[in-house]
Amino acid sequence: MPNSTIKSAFWRGLRDGSPFLVVGAPFALLFGVVATESGLDILHVMSFSILVIAGAAQFTAVSLMDENAPTIIVLLTSLAVNLRMTMYSASLVPYLGKAPLWQRATVSYLLVDQGYSVSISEYEKRPKMSVAERFAYFAGTMTLLTPVWYIFTFVGAKVGSEIPPAFALDFAVPITFLAMVAPMLRTAAHVAAAVVSIILSLLLGFMPAGTGLLVAAFAAMIVGAQIEVWMERNAT
Repeated sequence: MPNSTIKSAFWRGLRDGSPFLVVGAPFALLFGVVATESGLDILHVMSFSILVIAGAAQFTAVSLMDENAPTIIVLLTSLAVNLRMTMYSASLVPYLGKAPLWQRATVSYLLVDQGYSVSISEYEKRPKMSVAERFAYFAGTMTLLTPVWYIFTFVGAKVGSEIPPAFALDFAVPITFLAMVAPMLRTAAHVAAAVVSIILSLLLGFMPAGTGLLVAAFAAMIVGAQIEVWMERNAT
């Protein structure tokens, strides 16, 4: 593996994050449409996207608000959907934990599935990268994705009602997550957690206001963690 520099790391990140624009743009467009159809005005829609910048949690919150779910359920369910960010953050500590505060704060704000999935893969492939190169790579992955998320959310909120249904923008949501999740199912623990979350999400679909997702997410995390512990014990 050739040596990396801060500049080359940034450009690799930009290159590796670019394919997600294909699904990121319609994903953002769809959120703008859904949010305005749920009654949010343009200020609230853009505030949501800029402050939260978490597509799945945003869709979850808007969907629950549209169903008049209690505020506490909206908050808890959105937090549960975003609990994976806690695991993302924990897994990035060995690579970026020694970065300056402003860099860690930047990563914290911009941490989304797409940037994380390609970055963690790059860090594992290039263990000799410096902390500065790792940050540059992460920044590269988000340099295009972030403004595209803002811009297309705005476009969706402004002209969403004029987009023909035949465009079926909701295709972007499952494709985005399949593209991110599939390459990350590398161990038995990953696969087990994914299988448990899918099965329980389907079985608990009858629970009100999407609370079945909360149960499914916690159960999947417990199963995945327990299998990892078991595998580590058996490896020693």
